[in-house]
Amino acid sequence: MAVVGRRLLPCRSRASRRLTPAFSLVAGAFALLWAGAADATSTRESPYDLFDQFGRVLAWVENEYVDPVERERLVEGALEGMVAELDPHSAYLAPEDYAIFRSDTEGQFGGIGVEVDFSSEWVTVIAPIEGSPAARAGIRSGDRILAIDHASVRGKSPVDLVKRMRGAPGSSVLLTVRRDGMEKLLYFTLTREIIDVKSVASKLLTGNVGYLRIKAFQQGTHTELLEHVAALRRAASGNVRGWLLDLRNNPGGLVDEATAVADELLPGGVVFTTRRRGAVVEEVRAQPGGALHRGALVVLVNEFTASSAEIVAGALKDNGRSRLVGARTFGKGSVQTIVDLPGGAGLRLTTLRYYTPRGRAIQAQGLEPDVPVASPGGEFGVMRERNLEGHLPEEFGAPVVAPPPESDPSALREPLGKTSLGTEVPTDPRLGKDVALATAYRMIVGE
Repeated sequence: MAVVGRRLLPCRSRASRRLTPAFSLVAGAFALLWAGAADATSTRESPYDLFDQFGRVLAWVENEYVDPVERERLVEGALEGMVAELDPHSAYLAPEDYAIFRSDTEGQFGGIGVEVDFSSEWVTVIAPIEGSPAARAGIRSGDRILAIDHASVRGKSPVDLVKRMRGAPGSSVLLTVRRDGMEKLLYFTLTREIIDVKSVASKLLTGNVGYLRIKAFQQGTHTELLEHVAALRRAASGNVRGWLLDLRNNPGGLVDEATAVADELLPGGVVFTTRRRGAVVEEVRAQPGGALHRGALVVLVNEFTASSAEIVAGALKDNGRSRLVGARTFGKGSVQTIVDLPGGAGLRLTTLRYYTPRGRAIQAQGLEPDVPVASPGGEFGVMRERNLEGHLPEEFGAPVVAPPPESDPSALREPLGKTSLGTEVPTDPRLGKDVALATAYRMIVGE
Protein backbone atom coordinates (compact mmCIF):
# COMPACT_ATOMS: atom_id res chain seq x y z
CA MET A 1 0.00 0.00 0.00
CA ALA A 2 1.14 3.53 -0.71
CA VAL A 3 -0.02 6.51 1.30
CA VAL A 4 -1.56 9.20 -0.90
CA GLY A 5 -3.07 12.21 0.89
CA ARG A 6 -5.17 11.10 3.84
CA ARG A 7 -6.20 7.67 2.56
CA LEU A 8 -4.48 4.49 1.47
CA LEU A 9 -4.56 3.69 -2.22
CA PRO A 10 -3.42 0.51 -3.95
CA CYS A 11 0.08 0.63 -5.38
CA ARG A 12 1.51 -1.56 -8.11
CA SER A 13 4.18 -3.00 -5.83
CA ARG A 14 6.22 -2.06 -2.80
CA ALA A 15 9.18 -1.21 -5.01
CA SER A 16 7.47 1.04 -7.53
CA ARG A 17 5.29 4.09 -7.76
CA ARG A 18 3.32 5.43 -10.66
CA LEU A 19 5.04 8.17 -12.55
CA THR A 20 3.99 10.12 -15.62
CA PRO A 21 6.14 13.11 -16.49
CA ALA A 22 4.25 15.32 -18.94
CA PHE A 23 6.37 18.14 -20.30
CA SER A 24 4.81 21.55 -19.78
CA LEU A 25 6.88 22.55 -22.75
CA VAL A 26 6.19 19.32 -24.60
CA ALA A 27 2.67 18.28 -25.42
CA GLY A 28 3.55 14.67 -24.84
CA ALA A 29 1.12 12.28 -23.25
CA PHE A 30 2.47 9.76 -20.78
CA ALA A 31 1.33 7.47 -18.00
CA LEU A 32 4.31 5.88 -16.33
CA LEU A 33 5.48 3.86 -13.36
CA TRP A 34 8.71 4.45 -11.47
CA ALA A 35 10.65 1.21 -11.29
CA GLY A 36 13.96 2.37 -9.83
CA ALA A 37 17.20 0.75 -10.88
CA ALA A 38 17.18 -1.73 -13.75
CA ASP A 39 16.97 -5.34 -12.55
CA ALA A 40 14.85 -7.12 -15.15
CA THR A 41 15.92 -10.64 -16.14
CA SER A 42 14.73 -12.20 -19.38
CA THR A 43 12.88 -15.50 -19.10
CA ARG A 44 13.76 -16.36 -22.68
CA GLU A 45 16.84 -17.96 -24.14
CA SER A 46 20.07 -16.16 -23.27
CA PRO A 47 20.61 -13.04 -25.39
CA TYR A 48 24.39 -13.31 -25.20
CA ASP A 49 24.67 -14.81 -28.69
CA LEU A 50 23.09 -11.63 -30.03
CA PHE A 51 25.40 -9.53 -27.88
CA ASP A 52 28.31 -11.31 -29.53
CA GLN A 53 26.99 -10.25 -32.93
CA PHE A 54 26.51 -6.71 -31.66
CA GLY A 55 30.08 -6.66 -30.39
CA ARG A 56 31.43 -7.76 -33.78
CA VAL A 57 29.55 -5.02 -35.61
CA LEU A 58 30.61 -2.43 -33.04
CA ALA A 59 34.25 -3.44 -33.43
CA TRP A 60 34.07 -3.22 -37.22
CA VAL A 61 32.49 0.23 -37.10
CA GLU A 62 34.97 1.51 -34.52
CA ASN A 63 38.01 0.22 -36.38
CA GLU A 64 37.06 0.50 -40.04
CA TYR A 65 34.58 3.35 -40.46
CA VAL A 66 35.88 6.08 -42.77
CA ASP A 67 35.99 8.69 -39.97
CA PRO A 68 36.72 8.31 -36.25
CA VAL A 69 33.64 7.55 -34.17
CA GLU A 70 32.84 7.59 -30.45
CA ARG A 71 31.88 4.26 -28.92
CA GLU A 72 29.42 5.84 -26.49
CA ARG A 73 27.59 7.55 -29.33
CA LEU A 74 27.33 4.27 -31.26
CA VAL A 75 26.03 2.33 -28.26
CA GLU A 76 23.48 5.00 -27.35
CA GLY A 77 22.28 5.06 -30.95
CA ALA A 78 21.85 1.30 -30.91
CA LEU A 79 19.88 1.43 -27.65
CA GLU A 80 17.67 4.22 -28.94
CA GLY A 81 16.94 2.29 -32.12
CA MET A 82 16.15 -0.94 -30.26
CA VAL A 83 13.54 0.64 -27.99
CA ALA A 84 12.13 2.94 -30.69
CA GLU A 85 11.11 -0.18 -32.65
CA LEU A 86 8.49 -0.98 -30.01
CA ASP A 87 5.96 1.87 -29.98
CA PRO A 88 5.87 5.70 -30.00
CA HIS A 89 6.01 6.01 -26.21
CA SER A 90 8.90 3.67 -25.41
CA ALA A 91 12.35 5.24 -25.50
CA TYR A 92 15.91 5.00 -24.31
CA LEU A 93 16.79 8.39 -22.82
CA ALA A 94 20.39 9.55 -22.81
CA PRO A 95 21.45 11.33 -19.59
CA GLU A 96 20.77 14.86 -20.86
CA ASP A 97 17.36 13.89 -22.24
CA TYR A 98 16.48 11.99 -19.08
CA ALA A 99 17.33 15.01 -16.91
CA ILE A 100 14.90 17.14 -18.95
CA PHE A 101 12.27 14.42 -18.77
CA ARG A 102 12.48 14.16 -14.99
CA SER A 103 12.53 17.91 -14.34
CA ASP A 104 8.95 18.18 -15.57
CA THR A 105 7.74 15.78 -12.92
CA GLU A 106 8.64 18.39 -10.33
CA GLY A 107 6.91 21.18 -12.24
CA GLN A 108 9.95 23.46 -12.18
CA PHE A 109 12.52 24.24 -14.88
CA GLY A 110 14.36 27.09 -16.60
CA GLY A 111 12.54 28.20 -19.71
CA ILE A 112 10.02 30.56 -21.32
CA GLY A 113 6.80 29.06 -19.93
CA VAL A 114 4.67 27.80 -22.79
CA GLU A 115 2.66 24.63 -23.35
CA VAL A 116 3.02 23.43 -26.94
CA ASP A 117 2.00 20.70 -29.35
CA PHE A 118 4.57 19.05 -31.63
CA SER A 119 2.18 16.96 -33.72
CA SER A 120 2.46 19.06 -36.90
CA GLU A 121 5.49 20.32 -38.82
CA TRP A 122 5.49 23.49 -36.72
CA VAL A 123 5.29 23.95 -32.94
CA THR A 124 1.78 25.06 -31.99
CA VAL A 125 1.17 26.96 -28.76
CA ILE A 126 -1.52 25.38 -26.62
CA ALA A 127 -1.27 28.06 -23.94
CA PRO A 128 1.35 30.28 -22.30
CA ILE A 129 1.82 29.56 -18.62
CA GLU A 130 0.30 32.30 -16.55
CA GLY A 131 2.86 34.93 -15.45
CA SER A 132 5.64 33.42 -17.58
CA PRO A 133 7.95 35.28 -20.01
CA ALA A 134 5.86 33.93 -22.90
CA ALA A 135 2.62 35.20 -21.37
CA ARG A 136 4.07 38.62 -20.58
CA ALA A 137 5.44 38.96 -24.11
CA GLY A 138 2.01 38.38 -25.63
CA ILE A 139 2.35 34.89 -27.07
CA ARG A 140 -1.12 33.42 -27.59
CA SER A 141 -2.82 30.07 -27.91
CA GLY A 142 -2.79 28.96 -31.54
CA ASP A 143 0.45 30.79 -32.39
CA ARG A 144 2.80 28.63 -34.46
CA ILE A 145 6.51 28.75 -33.66
CA LEU A 146 8.44 28.47 -36.94
CA ALA A 147 12.00 29.00 -35.70
CA ILE A 148 14.03 29.18 -32.50
CA ASP A 149 17.03 31.51 -32.64
CA HIS A 150 16.61 31.66 -36.44
CA ALA A 151 16.83 27.84 -36.76
CA SER A 152 13.72 26.20 -38.25
CA VAL A 153 11.79 23.80 -36.03
CA ARG A 154 10.78 21.66 -39.01
CA GLY A 155 12.06 18.11 -38.80
CA LYS A 156 13.41 18.50 -35.26
CA SER A 157 12.53 16.11 -32.46
CA PRO A 158 10.48 17.33 -29.48
CA VAL A 159 13.40 16.67 -27.13
CA ASP A 160 15.71 18.78 -29.31
CA LEU A 161 13.18 21.61 -29.39
CA VAL A 162 12.78 21.46 -25.62
CA LYS A 163 16.53 21.81 -25.21
CA ARG A 164 16.56 24.84 -27.50
CA MET A 165 13.74 26.62 -25.69
CA ARG A 166 15.00 25.87 -22.21
CA GLY A 167 18.20 27.20 -20.75
CA ALA A 168 19.85 29.03 -17.90
CA PRO A 169 17.75 31.72 -16.20
CA GLY A 170 18.72 35.13 -17.57
CA SER A 171 19.66 33.87 -21.03
CA SER A 172 17.55 34.88 -24.01
CA VAL A 173 15.89 33.09 -26.92
CA LEU A 174 14.31 34.43 -30.11
CA LEU A 175 11.08 32.90 -31.39
CA THR A 176 9.73 33.41 -34.91
CA VAL A 177 5.94 33.11 -34.79
CA ARG A 178 3.11 33.00 -37.31
CA ARG A 179 -0.29 34.12 -36.04
CA ASP A 180 -3.55 33.42 -37.85
CA GLY A 181 -4.98 36.53 -39.47
CA MET A 182 -1.64 38.34 -39.69
CA GLU A 183 0.45 38.49 -42.87
CA LYS A 184 3.77 39.37 -41.26
CA LEU A 185 5.72 37.10 -38.97
CA LEU A 186 6.11 38.04 -35.32
CA TYR A 187 9.42 37.99 -33.43
CA PHE A 188 9.64 37.56 -29.67
CA THR A 189 12.88 37.85 -27.70
CA LEU A 190 12.27 36.19 -24.35
CA THR A 191 14.45 36.03 -21.26
CA ARG A 192 14.39 32.62 -19.64
CA GLU A 193 13.57 32.27 -15.97
CA ILE A 194 12.68 29.55 -13.51
CA ILE A 195 9.20 28.34 -14.41
CA ASP A 196 7.34 27.07 -11.38
CA VAL A 197 4.32 25.39 -12.89
CA LYS A 198 1.15 25.23 -10.85
CA SER A 199 -1.01 22.41 -12.06
CA VAL A 200 -4.38 23.62 -10.77
CA ALA A 201 -6.30 26.82 -11.48
CA SER A 202 -9.72 27.74 -10.11
CA LYS A 203 -12.42 30.40 -10.09
CA LEU A 204 -15.79 30.87 -8.43
CA LEU A 205 -18.32 31.46 -11.20
CA THR A 206 -21.70 33.18 -11.13
CA GLY A 207 -24.20 31.23 -9.07
CA ASN A 208 -21.52 29.73 -6.81
CA VAL A 209 -20.31 27.21 -9.38
CA GLY A 210 -16.74 26.09 -8.71
CA TYR A 211 -14.41 25.93 -11.73
CA LEU A 212 -11.33 23.71 -11.40
CA ARG A 213 -8.79 23.25 -14.17
CA ILE A 214 -6.05 20.62 -13.87
CA LYS A 215 -3.33 21.40 -16.41
CA ALA A 216 -1.27 18.24 -15.78
CA PHE A 217 -0.82 15.66 -13.04
CA GLN A 218 2.52 16.45 -11.41
CA GLN A 219 3.92 16.21 -7.91
CA GLY A 220 1.52 17.99 -5.57
CA THR A 221 -1.52 18.17 -7.88
CA HIS A 222 -3.74 16.33 -5.40
CA THR A 223 -2.75 18.72 -2.60
CA GLU A 224 -3.19 21.75 -4.87
CA LEU A 225 -6.68 20.58 -5.81
CA LEU A 226 -7.76 20.25 -2.18
CA GLU A 227 -6.42 23.73 -1.45
CA HIS A 228 -8.40 25.21 -4.35
CA VAL A 229 -11.54 23.34 -3.33
CA ALA A 230 -11.26 24.71 0.22
CA ALA A 231 -10.72 28.26 -1.09
CA LEU A 232 -13.76 28.07 -3.38
CA ARG A 233 -15.92 26.77 -0.57
CA ARG A 234 -14.82 29.65 1.65
CA ALA A 235 -15.57 32.14 -1.13
CA ALA A 236 -19.04 30.60 -1.55
CA SER A 237 -19.65 30.54 2.21
CA GLY A 238 -19.77 26.77 2.05
CA ASN A 239 -22.54 26.73 -0.56
CA VAL A 240 -20.94 25.61 -3.84
CA ARG A 241 -23.74 24.71 -6.25
CA GLY A 242 -21.70 22.36 -8.41
CA TRP A 243 -18.28 21.78 -9.93
CA LEU A 244 -16.78 22.10 -13.41
CA LEU A 245 -13.60 20.04 -13.83
CA ASP A 246 -11.62 21.18 -16.87
CA LEU A 247 -9.24 18.52 -18.20
CA ARG A 248 -8.84 20.05 -21.65
CA ASN A 249 -5.25 20.22 -22.91
CA ASN A 250 -4.16 18.02 -20.00
CA PRO A 251 -1.52 15.65 -21.45
CA GLY A 252 -1.43 13.34 -18.42
CA GLY A 253 1.06 13.14 -15.61
CA LEU A 254 1.71 11.17 -12.48
CA VAL A 255 -0.68 8.23 -12.28
CA ASP A 256 -0.59 8.32 -8.47
CA GLU A 257 -1.72 11.94 -8.51
CA ALA A 258 -4.46 11.23 -11.05
CA THR A 259 -5.65 8.29 -8.95
CA ALA A 260 -5.72 10.45 -5.83
CA VAL A 261 -7.77 13.12 -7.64
CA ALA A 262 -10.25 10.51 -8.92
CA ASP A 263 -10.44 9.15 -5.38
CA GLU A 264 -11.61 12.58 -4.14
CA LEU A 265 -14.31 12.75 -6.82
CA LEU A 266 -15.76 9.26 -6.53
CA PRO A 267 -17.84 7.79 -3.68
CA GLY A 268 -16.21 4.42 -4.37
CA GLY A 269 -15.88 1.92 -7.18
CA VAL A 270 -13.19 1.06 -9.71
CA VAL A 271 -10.93 3.83 -11.00
CA PHE A 272 -9.17 1.75 -13.67
CA THR A 273 -7.70 -1.67 -14.35
CA THR A 274 -4.43 -2.57 -16.04
CA ARG A 275 -3.63 -5.57 -18.23
CA ARG A 276 -0.47 -7.05 -19.64
CA ARG A 277 -0.25 -9.92 -22.13
CA GLY A 278 -3.92 -10.77 -21.67
CA ALA A 279 -3.99 -10.89 -17.88
CA VAL A 280 -5.31 -8.38 -15.36
CA VAL A 281 -2.40 -6.92 -13.40
CA GLU A 282 -4.23 -4.56 -11.06
CA GLU A 283 -7.65 -3.14 -10.27
CA VAL A 284 -7.47 0.26 -8.60
CA ARG A 285 -10.48 1.25 -6.50
CA ALA A 286 -11.56 4.54 -4.93
CA GLN A 287 -12.14 4.75 -1.19
CA PRO A 288 -15.25 6.35 0.37
CA GLY A 289 -15.14 9.84 1.85
CA GLY A 290 -13.55 11.96 -0.88
CA ALA A 291 -13.70 15.75 -0.70
CA LEU A 292 -15.79 16.03 -3.89
CA HIS A 293 -17.71 12.77 -4.03
CA ARG A 294 -21.06 14.57 -3.78
CA GLY A 295 -22.70 17.39 -5.69
CA ALA A 296 -23.17 18.17 -9.38
CA LEU A 297 -20.08 17.63 -11.51
CA VAL A 298 -19.38 18.08 -15.24
CA VAL A 299 -16.03 17.33 -16.86
CA LEU A 300 -14.61 19.16 -19.88
CA VAL A 301 -12.39 17.23 -22.30
CA ASN A 302 -10.90 17.73 -25.76
CA GLU A 303 -8.52 16.15 -28.25
CA PHE A 304 -5.54 17.09 -26.06
CA THR A 305 -6.93 15.32 -22.97
CA ALA A 306 -4.63 12.32 -22.73
CA SER A 307 -3.29 9.45 -20.69
CA SER A 308 -3.72 9.97 -16.92
CA ALA A 309 -6.32 12.67 -17.63
CA GLU A 310 -8.27 10.07 -19.61
CA ILE A 311 -8.04 7.72 -16.62
CA VAL A 312 -9.79 10.33 -14.46
CA ALA A 313 -12.39 11.24 -17.09
CA GLY A 314 -13.12 7.59 -17.84
CA ALA A 315 -13.53 6.74 -14.17
CA LEU A 316 -15.98 9.58 -13.61
CA LYS A 317 -17.95 8.72 -16.74
CA ASP A 318 -18.18 4.96 -16.18
CA ASN A 319 -19.11 5.32 -12.51
CA GLY A 320 -21.95 7.68 -13.42
CA ARG A 321 -20.38 10.49 -11.41
CA SER A 322 -20.13 12.97 -14.27
CA ARG A 323 -20.95 13.60 -17.91
CA LEU A 324 -18.21 14.59 -20.35
CA VAL A 325 -18.52 17.70 -22.49
CA GLY A 326 -16.25 18.53 -25.42
CA ALA A 327 -14.37 16.58 -28.08
CA ARG A 328 -13.20 12.97 -28.18
CA THR A 329 -10.01 12.57 -26.16
CA PHE A 330 -6.50 11.75 -27.41
CA GLY A 331 -6.70 7.98 -26.91
CA LYS A 332 -3.54 6.98 -25.08
CA GLY A 333 -4.42 3.87 -23.10
CA SER A 334 -0.97 2.56 -22.24
CA VAL A 335 1.29 2.88 -19.21
CA GLN A 336 5.05 3.24 -19.35
CA THR A 337 7.54 2.20 -16.69
CA ILE A 338 10.53 4.46 -16.06
CA VAL A 339 13.80 2.75 -15.13
CA ASP A 340 16.98 4.44 -13.86
CA LEU A 341 20.03 3.22 -15.75
CA PRO A 342 23.72 3.61 -14.88
CA GLY A 343 25.36 6.86 -15.88
CA GLY A 344 22.23 8.97 -15.54
CA ALA A 345 20.34 7.46 -18.49
CA GLY A 346 16.79 6.16 -18.35
CA LEU A 347 14.44 3.71 -20.03
CA ARG A 348 10.79 4.48 -20.74
CA LEU A 349 9.07 1.19 -21.58
CA THR A 350 5.42 0.46 -22.30
CA THR A 351 4.41 -2.25 -19.84
CA LEU A 352 0.62 -2.07 -19.41
CA ARG A 353 -2.64 -1.15 -21.08
CA TYR A 354 -5.28 0.47 -18.90
CA TYR A 355 -9.06 0.20 -19.08
CA THR A 356 -11.97 2.19 -17.70
CA PRO A 357 -14.15 0.71 -14.92
CA ARG A 358 -16.50 -0.83 -17.50
CA GLY A 359 -13.61 -2.43 -19.34
CA ARG A 360 -13.45 0.07 -22.19
CA ALA A 361 -10.14 0.26 -24.01
CA ILE A 362 -9.00 3.87 -24.40
CA GLN A 363 -5.96 2.95 -26.51
CA ALA A 364 -6.22 4.60 -29.97
CA GLN A 365 -9.96 5.19 -29.43
CA GLY A 366 -10.24 7.85 -26.75
CA LEU A 367 -13.34 8.72 -24.76
CA GLU A 368 -16.45 9.92 -26.52
CA PRO A 369 -18.09 12.89 -24.77
CA ASP A 370 -21.70 12.68 -23.65
CA VAL A 371 -22.27 16.18 -25.02
CA PRO A 372 -20.09 16.79 -28.10
CA VAL A 373 -18.65 20.24 -28.66
CA ALA A 374 -16.38 20.08 -31.70
CA SER A 375 -13.06 21.85 -31.41
CA PRO A 376 -11.47 23.54 -34.41
CA GLY A 377 -8.76 20.88 -34.30
CA GLY A 378 -8.11 20.93 -38.02
CA GLU A 379 -6.75 24.42 -37.68
CA PHE A 380 -3.86 23.15 -35.60
CA GLY A 381 -2.95 19.82 -37.24
CA VAL A 382 -4.44 17.73 -34.44
CA MET A 383 -2.84 14.30 -34.15
CA ARG A 384 -4.26 11.68 -31.83
CA GLU A 385 -2.75 8.42 -30.63
CA ARG A 386 -4.27 6.48 -33.53
CA ASN A 387 -2.36 8.71 -35.98
CA LEU A 388 1.03 7.90 -34.48
CA GLU A 389 3.09 5.49 -36.55
CA GLY A 390 3.54 2.19 -34.72
CA HIS A 391 0.92 2.88 -32.05
CA LEU A 392 -0.16 -0.09 -29.94
CA PRO A 393 -2.88 -2.27 -31.45
CA GLU A 394 -5.87 -3.73 -29.64
CA GLU A 395 -4.77 -6.08 -26.86
CA PHE A 396 -5.16 -9.39 -28.65
CA GLY A 397 -3.20 -8.34 -31.69
CA ALA A 398 -5.90 -7.15 -34.09
CA PRO A 399 -5.16 -3.77 -35.66
CA VAL A 400 -7.07 -0.83 -34.27
CA VAL A 401 -9.52 0.58 -36.77
CA ALA A 402 -9.42 4.34 -36.65
CA PRO A 403 -12.80 5.94 -36.02
CA PRO A 404 -13.98 8.35 -38.72
CA PRO A 405 -13.11 12.03 -38.28
CA GLU A 406 -15.39 13.91 -35.94
CA SER A 407 -18.16 15.32 -38.10
CA ASP A 408 -21.20 15.00 -35.87
CA PRO A 409 -23.63 17.55 -37.37
CA SER A 410 -25.41 17.82 -34.03
CA ALA A 411 -22.24 18.85 -32.18
CA LEU A 412 -21.93 22.41 -31.01
CA ARG A 413 -19.03 24.27 -32.58
CA GLU A 414 -16.23 26.16 -30.90
CA PRO A 415 -15.24 29.39 -32.64
CA LEU A 416 -11.94 29.26 -34.52
CA GLY A 417 -8.97 30.18 -32.39
CA LYS A 418 -8.35 28.74 -28.93
CA THR A 419 -8.47 30.79 -25.79
CA SER A 420 -5.86 30.32 -23.09
CA LEU A 421 -7.69 27.79 -20.98
CA GLY A 422 -7.74 28.57 -17.31
CA THR A 423 -6.55 32.16 -17.74
CA GLU A 424 -9.50 33.75 -19.55
CA VAL A 425 -12.48 32.21 -17.79
CA PRO A 426 -15.32 34.74 -17.49
CA THR A 427 -17.21 34.84 -14.20
CA ASP A 428 -20.35 34.04 -16.20
CA PRO A 429 -19.32 31.53 -18.89
CA ARG A 430 -22.56 32.19 -20.79
CA LEU A 431 -21.14 35.58 -21.75
CA GLY A 432 -17.82 34.23 -23.06
CA LYS A 433 -16.69 32.57 -26.30
CA ASP A 434 -15.91 29.17 -24.79
CA VAL A 435 -18.85 27.12 -26.07
CA ALA A 436 -17.89 23.94 -24.20
CA LEU A 437 -17.50 25.77 -20.89
CA ALA A 438 -20.80 27.60 -21.35
CA THR A 439 -22.54 24.32 -22.17
CA ALA A 440 -21.13 22.60 -19.08
CA TYR A 441 -22.05 25.58 -16.92
CA ARG A 442 -25.65 25.49 -18.12
CA MET A 443 -25.81 21.81 -17.24
CA ILE A 444 -24.78 22.63 -13.66
CA VAL A 445 -27.26 25.49 -13.21
CA GLY A 446 -30.08 23.58 -14.88
CA GLU A 447 -30.67 25.71 -17.96
